[in-house]
Amino acid sequence: MPHIRRLPSVLVNRIAAGEVVERPASALKEVVENAIDAGAARIAIALTDGGLTRLEVTDDGCGMDAAEMELALERHATSKLPDALIGEEGAIEMVETLGFRGEALPSIASVARLTLESRVHGAADGWRRVVDHGDLIEEGPAALPPGTRVRVEQLFARVPARRKFLRTARSEYIASLDVIRRLAMARPEIAFTLTNGAEGKERTVLRTQAGEPLATRVAQIIAHELKDNSVAIDLTRDTPHGTMRLTGIAGLPTYNRGVADHQYLFVNGRPVKDRLLVGAVRGAYSDMLARDRHAVLALFLDLPPQDVDVNVHPAKTEVRFRDASGVRGFIVSGLRQALATGDRRSAQGPDRKAMERWQTEPAAPTTAPPQSGALESIFSGRDWTAPQSRPASVGEARSGWGDTGDALPMGRAEEAAPIPAEARRYPLGIARGQVANTYIVAEAADGLVLVDQHAAHERLVLERLRAAGAGEAAKRSQALLVPDVVELDEVDCDRLEEAAEGLARFGLVIERFGPAAMLVRAVPSAIAKADTGRLLRDLADDIAHHGHQQDSGALLLAERLEYTLATMACHGSVRAGRVLSVAEMNALLREMEATPRSGQCNHGRPTWVKLSMEDVEKLFGRH
Repeated sequence: MPHIRRLPSVLVNRIAAGEVVERPASALKEVVENAIDAGAARIAIALTDGGLTRLEVTDDGCGMDAAEMELALERHATSKLPDALIGEEGAIEMVETLGFRGEALPSIASVARLTLESRVHGAADGWRRVVDHGDLIEEGPAALPPGTRVRVEQLFARVPARRKFLRTARSEYIASLDVIRRLAMARPEIAFTLTNGAEGKERTVLRTQAGEPLATRVAQIIAHELKDNSVAIDLTRDTPHGTMRLTGIAGLPTYNRGVADHQYLFVNGRPVKDRLLVGAVRGAYSDMLARDRHAVLALFLDLPPQDVDVNVHPAKTEVRFRDASGVRGFIVSGLRQALATGDRRSAQGPDRKAMERWQTEPAAPTTAPPQSGALESIFSGRDWTAPQSRPASVGEARSGWGDTGDALPMGRAEEAAPIPAEARRYPLGIARGQVANTYIVAEAADGLVLVDQHAAHERLVLERLRAAGAGEAAKRSQALLVPDVVELDEVDCDRLEEAAEGLARFGLVIERFGPAAMLVRAVPSAIAKADTGRLLRDLADDIAHHGHQQDSGALLLAERLEYTLATMACHGSVRAGRVLSVAEMNALLREMEATPRSGQCNHGRPTWVKLSMEDVEKLFGRH
């Protein structure tokens, strides 16, 4: 039989490297986190071919002397665990640094050529050590400013099985850029510089200044327009061990993306990709975004170390919370509360491409202009009526002139009343007319407002239904005359059985019916005709994807109920194509100003956009 033996240290390091170093971005993350923990105020990162050929990180942190550098290249050697946390009585979960396993540098050195140079502040010179795939090949004095410089070259050059799974230089560069962007967002007090070189050309990709406000740093990294299309978040809640705080900025629902890769989540300053947090974000935006659209945000959750385990994953991209349901509820309620402060806003400016389609010089009319008598009556202030020989077609209305001299575009107009003094307090202004019987045109103190009457009224009706308790009514159970038996995998049955109590609060009453089946006794009244088999399978998949929590599956069920309410609101709202009087238009505008989340419809689209007076003047060359 095979004998048990100790593995060589080089092989042990390579196995450890497999946990920590998967690609250049993984090595980059570990090295930059070391620079942050060293107290650096400036960190410069240089990549060649996305890190495949070389990556270099230079910082102005505390630095290391020769003896410390030797220890740093040994496994399980670290400066990040204070003595109080070491030993049988030590609470290792109380660590507050970005890493503490002490395996990053030796693991990287075992699968690459690692050059480590460092100089302690106040020292006359620095020290240099070069390790090539686990072998020390050079050491001696080095000339460099106080701080540390780490260079990683030839990653996986002697591990072809790992090297062949690396992607193209472009893909590895994108992954490395994502790592630096997340770390730069988490540390606005640090200045970051990132350059990337390829084919002999080098360019600066990212440059941030130290001490930037959080909103400025996040908007600079994600998108500049996010700053004007987001709300700030700053909420706290007491926990048994201290205070939990949620900060950051959340994009308005109308400012969304087709993929979820613009959601940046941090726990105690550590970038994470946690399923519970992603599910909380989805729940917070559930009634404000279409299912195929995703919010844009950066959330920073800070809580006592006792309430979170950061050492669940070797790369520390996942965490485990002591009170998972409490954390999720805090994030959902916090996001909703913050978005309610921006509820009367939408993605303010019109789309740039739409602006470019404005005609600044209309084409000359191909037919005769209106009769002079009509023009004279306009300028003289006398009322006049277009000839009624036939109605103007849609094409005529859009072109501006009819095909005959006596057919003018038809329109509906009311005498423009003077703007009352209190109109200055109306963010959405005073209604001036209606376009295509669909869009309300309003004049605000600072610009021109266009309102989609159907989308706006749809949101208003939904909020009325909620205020009237329709949401709670939708959750009420409707007992089935004959309970449905739904056959599922045994594992799915286990998941649903554990979640049964939480689902019952939303009106879905289920119980176990043998090893591989569930019995459905009641469903929420709002979805009484739903396919119970499909519903249970979707709930089981949702629990499997987001992990089991105290109220697992309830979030998806709540979304189904919200969708039902949204459908009711859609059918009960003012339709596009309905003619509204000016009084009705103004009443709609005033209700929008007083209704939560009125800036977006139930699918995340804007209910109104504003064209500032500056933009209007640009269209006419006045600016």
